[in-house]
Amino acid sequence: MATNIVSRLHKDADKTIGNLPPAIAEAVEQAALTTTYPTGAVLFAEAQIQRGVFVVRRGRVKLSVCGSDGKTLILRMVEPGGVLGVASAISGRPYEATAETQEPSEISFLRQSDILRLMRQHGEIALWVTQQVSQDYNWTCREIRDLMLSDSASEKLARLLVGWLDSNTDSKQSGHVKMALTHEEIGQMIGTSRETVSRLFAGFKKQNLIQQNGATLVIPSRLALESLITA
Repeated sequence: MATNIVSRLHKDADKTIGNLPPAIAEAVEQAALTTTYPTGAVLFAEAQIQRGVFVVRRGRVKLSVCGSDGKTLILRMVEPGGVLGVASAISGRPYEATAETQEPSEISFLRQSDILRLMRQHGEIALWVTQQVSQDYNWTCREIRDLMLSDSASEKLARLLVGWLDSNTDSKQSGHVKMALTHEEIGQMIGTSRETVSRLFAGFKKQNLIQQNGATLVIPSRLALESLITA
């Protein structure tokens, strides 16, 4: 059962509410309800009537869609500071995806009425919301491009690993990445089966494109991975 967190919010505002001025961030915090969720909790479901905006304070949230054939496609993993449901809250349309916690998480929720009221009262918040929608749009375009322009599952996996390298290490040539996803979940991210992902990982290891030590994935050469990306 989720339990409400009494406070401790506004001292973390600069980490989760973007670069809002302290007074504006505090106004957002006062309107937010923050709750802890266990692993596997559904924050909202695809096609569900929107209720408001969710901000990830701690933990990770999986954003996914389900096809008519029952297959699941993971759109992305949302890390602390990520915002969910902004476009639906502003447009009043149902949620386009399902958001599910991947680990115990702390989530702040802002009702649609509160986020719209704050946008009318504070131009900084309206700008922040616009930035969130723009980031989601840019991310979606990039992911569609990567999926559509990749000719093979190995290229899609290489793109995913290069993206992880960019987001998890300062080095652009090599690095260590914590792999918190199963092969089945990786398959759901690149549109292929668990068996194919396992086969690709075995092949990448044989070619020394990757090395694995438990949950840590070592990428010796970014350039070697990028050589698999043709588009």
